[in-house]
Amino acid sequence: MAVERKTLTQLFVPICFETLFYMLSGMVDTLMLSSVSDQAVGAVGTANTYIGVFIIMFGVISSGMVAVMTQNIGAGRPGVAYQARQLGLIFNAVVGILMSAFLAVFSGTILKIVSIAPALLEPAQTYLCIVGGACFLNALIPIFASYLRVFGYTKQSLLASVAGNVVNFILNAVFLFVFHWGVMGVATATVISRVVNLIIVATMGAVLIKAKNSPERMPSRKILGQIIRIGFPSACETALYNIAMTLVVRFMNQMDNDGMNVTARSYAMQIANFSYCIGAALAQANAIMTGWRIGAKEYEECDKGTRKAAIYGVITSACFSVTFAVTGRYLVHIFTDDPQMIGLVVKLLVIDIFLEFGRVTNLVYGQALKTSGDAVFPVIMGAIFMYLCAVGGTYFFGIRLGLLAMGAYIAMASDECVRAVGMVLRWKTGKWRSKRLVE
Repeated sequence: MAVERKTLTQLFVPICFETLFYMLSGMVDTLMLSSVSDQAVGAVGTANTYIGVFIIMFGVISSGMVAVMTQNIGAGRPGVAYQARQLGLIFNAVVGILMSAFLAVFSGTILKIVSIAPALLEPAQTYLCIVGGACFLNALIPIFASYLRVFGYTKQSLLASVAGNVVNFILNAVFLFVFHWGVMGVATATVISRVVNLIIVATMGAVLIKAKNSPERMPSRKILGQIIRIGFPSACETALYNIAMTLVVRFMNQMDNDGMNVTARSYAMQIANFSYCIGAALAQANAIMTGWRIGAKEYEECDKGTRKAAIYGVITSACFSVTFAVTGRYLVHIFTDDPQMIGLVVKLLVIDIFLEFGRVTNLVYGQALKTSGDAVFPVIMGAIFMYLCAVGGTYFFGIRLGLLAMGAYIAMASDECVRAVGMVLRWKTGKWRSKRLVE
């Protein structure tokens, strides 16, 4: 089957809106939960951090699958891309079911081990049990959504995200304000909305993409080896990041007894996520184009396209984050009227300007390196600087120097910026050109 290769804008815009709607889902949850209590917000934010730690295995297949599919599509072999999708689906389904059972049974034990603030324990356990117990949905949705995107069907993936968000909003309102279920209601709405999303992306992929009928095939063992070659280092980087953020949150939980600092982080993240979605979308769009171009041996176009995506990302993310810092005092009023909380969140948004500058660069170049096949270098950078700067810096600036949440944000910003410099320098060496997967 012939595959029409889209431009960066054609890929970026739907992916950006899809990412935005995903972020809005979290913001709607936070906004509605803030009517219950600040502790409920902090509990959900903390639980989501720990859910991220336990779903890193899904990334082993998801990241590697995108690299294998895009490079084979670029080389004119869509049948192999279909094989990669099937292998990814089987692997993630098995791992997802195991992880769901583990989180549902041991949610309380996990939260006690990480020393969650006492005021947040009960609501966090409720959310972790329900949403974590359905995390197999997080395993399956990226497989079907990525399959659509690599063949250029980004609008259909966006449609699924919009439908899921609409369902999430309606059910949040019903469960919170009619049934008064609190955190349990938000968790239940989240799970149901993800079921809707999964049904749509799976159906769209089956109807629109006919790669199954293409004659190209490779031994499944060889495809799985390529997927793991890219996916395992990528998953290790994600694991390192999530564990680092878990340690950061643990330090922040130790900063006070009422969870104020970790709650302020949750509010700041909900606002800053709008800046993040630009970089994340550009990174995903450019990664797809990187795979296509490397599969077709178009190395110069790949280099120019990645630099352009990074420049666009830095400019737009900087504009958004500066705007949020300037208007932060008014934006935080959406969530809370506590003057102390508002003042703290505004300070975090100012520091976030520098964090976003590094993060968007990190995302674009890091994803391009992984899709090209050069997936080990980002892991090395993460293993060193996530813990030296983000974790160590949170302890030093936040606890030892007494800067609390501000210290944690300074530490995380320094981590992102240092790793961004490393990613750019690695890309400029051109070693990624020799990592092509397609023979």
